[in-house]
Amino acid sequence: MDYKRKLKRLAVAIAAAFLMVAIPITVSANRYYGGDYSKYQTNLYNNTGKDSFAIDQIGGDVNGYIYNDWTYSRHAQQARNNGWRFHTYIWDQTGSNSWETQRMLNYFLPRLQQPKGAIVALDYEAGASWSVEGNTDAILVGMRQIKNAGYTPMLYSYRPYLMAHVDVNRVLAEFPNSIWVAGYQSGLSVWPNFGYFPSMNGVSIWQYSDYGGQQDLNVDLTGITNNGYTNHSSGSYVAPKVQNPVTPKVTNPATNDNGTYVVQRGDSWWAIANKYGLNMYSLSSLNGKSINATIYPGQVLKVKTTASQNQPTATNSTTWRDSLGDTWHHEKGTFTSNTWINLRWGARQSSSRIAILGPGSVIHYDAWSNHGGYIWVRQPRANGQYGYLVVRNSTNHEPFGWFK
Repeated sequence: MDYKRKLKRLAVAIAAAFLMVAIPITVSANRYYGGDYSKYQTNLYNNTGKDSFAIDQIGGDVNGYIYNDWTYSRHAQQARNNGWRFHTYIWDQTGSNSWETQRMLNYFLPRLQQPKGAIVALDYEAGASWSVEGNTDAILVGMRQIKNAGYTPMLYSYRPYLMAHVDVNRVLAEFPNSIWVAGYQSGLSVWPNFGYFPSMNGVSIWQYSDYGGQQDLNVDLTGITNNGYTNHSSGSYVAPKVQNPVTPKVTNPATNDNGTYVVQRGDSWWAIANKYGLNMYSLSSLNGKSINATIYPGQVLKVKTTASQNQPTATNSTTWRDSLGDTWHHEKGTFTSNTWINLRWGARQSSSRIAILGPGSVIHYDAWSNHGGYIWVRQPRANGQYGYLVVRNSTNHEPFGWFK
């Protein structure tokens, strides 16, 4: 895979030294071979001379930032030209955030270029939270959404990472034989050496080599890469029904019902803010401090604004001031962007970015503010949080002039 390729390759190689086992593996009568691809490979390659499938990255989500892989459509067409079965994987760095996992899939599922039934794999190898339960919950939410959209869900990673951060048994209980695992053999042979197979249950695809860091090689052990192509040989695509995000389950034991957090050993302003979808500046401001202030274990911090801070100061009032002194006006509406825009955790250009919203994004807002030379709108999000984005320069008198 691509995002932390060198780091993962080192980790997998080290793990392989301890996992060289010759074990019996239940496989289909035929084994199928293929590569997985991303922007790092311009073209598809028939590495074994018998390749029959390709699994390509469509893009991914890194802590709320969604990106597209520009080679996806090119590779899809090349696979069709080769007569190969084409499948998709998504870089999933959403940790234990189920809401963000669903938002990611809401974006990518309508953009797939493969038949129903084909594989959509979550590439989960970075960004896991401290909570194994929370990580597993988010993965299962994603795999269910993939299944409900009519595709075959799979989970990709390397064995040590899965064992450390995911309850694999829970995943396999609901999605048997859904693991796509990396475990690299030594040498440059294009054929798998099963003496290096990472011993674990539920594996359908083994990524057995990165061929010197240039190309990942895979073997399908169960025939799962035929999914979507046995009964859907035309490769026609029907847009799936997209689910609405759900509020993720909060699993942090340091969180209290009154919207406060008890500082733990090793915490920082940034780490705490990141857990609750804030930025460290708004978190410190919420607590009447600066980010240079020292925090210590056992200290109680506010992580959620009170009703009086989020709402108008008077009953039936349509305007109010927030903790930064900005005046906000209640106004609900929806518009569709015609350009790329930043969605941020605060109404400041310096606020941390949640995501980049692409052209065609439908944005619902419930309030607006005119400050800093810009018109900002507020987008309600999960857990009582909000996202903020600029819709126009305040000197432009046409409402929402940057959008359709």
